[in-house]
Amino acid sequence: MSDMWNERMRLIRFRRKHERTRFREELRIIPKWLVWTCIALYVLALIIGLSVNLHNFGTHDGVFPDDSLRNQPFLSCLGLGGVITAVAFVFSVLFWTLGYVYRDAKRRGMNPALWTILVLILSGGYFFIGLIIYLLVREPLPFTCPQCAATVSARYNFCPNCKYNLHPACAHCQREVADTDKFCPYCATELTPSKSPSVPAAGDSAT
Repeated sequence: MSDMWNERMRLIRFRRKHERTRFREELRIIPKWLVWTCIALYVLALIIGLSVNLHNFGTHDGVFPDDSLRNQPFLSCLGLGGVITAVAFVFSVLFWTLGYVYRDAKRRGMNPALWTILVLILSGGYFFIGLIIYLLVREPLPFTCPQCAATVSARYNFCPNCKYNLHPACAHCQREVADTDKFCPYCATELTPSKSPSVPAAGDSAT
């Protein structure tokens, strides 16, 4: 358990160091067709609800919220529109959350269907606790190797393409340091920059 916890904490530190996405950029992950579908359903619900409510003012059928507002159609329709807006907002946020989780889990190499179902189950009666759990345990995004620009997983310690050290550590205190650090921030040891792997010349003979 301690090894799993240390690995999880290392990935969290790595995510904080490399993932600097903005909230607006994260919102773009939500499928546009899902956004426009929710908007269209909201407008349709408003049209149907207000039309039925206005029609009932000319008949003896009940109006929203009760017949005490039969002489005040504006307030009645305003209240009905507010209720429809509130309900549509809650369901839209839920659907957009599921769309975001599916897209985000897919780009992080996780199981998108499984996490979407899990977030849906936990968010139904627990006020989006499923989304909070997902944001805490999700894998870091794959990133670009600083040396060869190949896409590598956040779990890799070395680039499989050029052998670049993706998680450099201080040789003296063994604590993780940044790629651009010249001295260890913990023990002040001078850090040696990573060197490119040597490539044998074309004329060298294999041993």
